[in-house]
Amino acid sequence: MARIRLKPLSQQTIVITGASSGIGLATARAAAQAGAAVFLIARNEEALSRIVEELRGRGARADHYAADVGKLEELEAAAKKAEEVFGGYDSWVNDAGTSVYGELEKLPLADHHRLFETNYWGVVHGSTIAARALRRRGGAIVNIGSVLSDRSMILQGAYSATKHAVRAFTDALRMELERDGAPISVTLIKPSGIETPFQEHAKNLLDSPGVRVPPPAYDPRLVARAILYACEHRKREIVVGFGGHAISLMGTLFPRATDLVLEAVGYGAQTTRKRPKPARADNLHAAREDGTEKSLMRPVAPLRRTSLFLEAQLHPALTATVLAGLGALAAGALAARGQRRIHHHRWH
Repeated sequence: MARIRLKPLSQQTIVITGASSGIGLATARAAAQAGAAVFLIARNEEALSRIVEELRGRGARADHYAADVGKLEELEAAAKKAEEVFGGYDSWVNDAGTSVYGELEKLPLADHHRLFETNYWGVVHGSTIAARALRRRGGAIVNIGSVLSDRSMILQGAYSATKHAVRAFTDALRMELERDGAPISVTLIKPSGIETPFQEHAKNLLDSPGVRVPPPAYDPRLVARAILYACEHRKREIVVGFGGHAISLMGTLFPRATDLVLEAVGYGAQTTRKRPKPARADNLHAAREDGTEKSLMRPVAPLRRTSLFLEAQLHPALTATVLAGLGALAAGALAARGQRRIHHHRWH
C-alpha cells in the first residue's frame, strides 16, 4: 500500500470544476484564503474571469479555463492549461453538477442524457485525468456526491441516479488506485440540501413556479470546509449536514416507511411559489447567470451555518474524548444522586 502524503493547503494547487457558483465558488474562495493556488473550471467564461480577478485582487494565485466537463477534450485542455500555468496540481475537485425536477416518465431523454454527461461523466473525465497526473506525484481526488448517493429522492430521480453512479465510480476508483499502490487519496463528499443557486439553475418540469432543496438547508461554506479537509487528509467519505443524512439513514433502516413519507411530502418539500430570475433559470444545456455562492431566492427556512455532525467526522478522536467525558460526568452525576438518596433514606 502506497503511503499517501497530502500537502498543506498553502502549498497546494487545487483544480475545481463547477467553480463559477455555489459550492465550487465557496471552495475556491476558501482555498485561496488558505494560501492555495486555484484553477477554476466551468462553462461560464464571463463569471470565471470576474472570480479570478477578484481572487487575484486579494493576492491569490488564480487562473481559469472555460470548459464543459461533459466533453472530455475540453476538460483535457483545461488540465493542460493548469499544468502550463502552475506546473501541475495537487488536488482535483469534481464539483460541477445540476439537476432536473420532474417525474421520470415525463423527463425527456435528451435531458436525462445531458444530466448524466455533467453529473456523472464530468466526474469520470475529471477523475481519470487527475489520476493519470497524480500517479506520479501523489495528491487527492475529491468527488461531490450527495446524500442522494444513498437514497433516491422522489421527483429528482435522474439526479439521484447520477449521484448513485458517482458513488459507485468513486468507490471502484479508490480500490483500483490502492491496489496499484498509487499515492492518491479518493474522497466522496455527500452534501445534504445546500443553499446555492442549484435550485435556480435546475430545470423545472413540475407545475410549480420554482423548486428548492428540501429543508434544512446548509451554508455552502460547510461543504467547502469538508472539501478542503479532504485535500489535506485521507478520508473515505464526509457527509455535510445531518438533516439529509437522516433521510438516507431512514431509507436504509426503514425503506418502505421512507418511501411512504417521501411520497407524501416530496412535492411540497421541493417546490416554492418563488420564481427564479429568468437569466439564472435552467442551466442544464447551457451556462446561465453565475457568480454567487448562494441562491438569490430568499430561503424559506433559516440557513444553517454550523454542523456538529460534520465536525464530529473531521475530528473523530476529539469527539470521542468529549463524548467519553460527558458520559463520565453523567455517570458521576447519577452516582452522586444515588448516594444522596441513600443518605436521605438513612436519616428519614
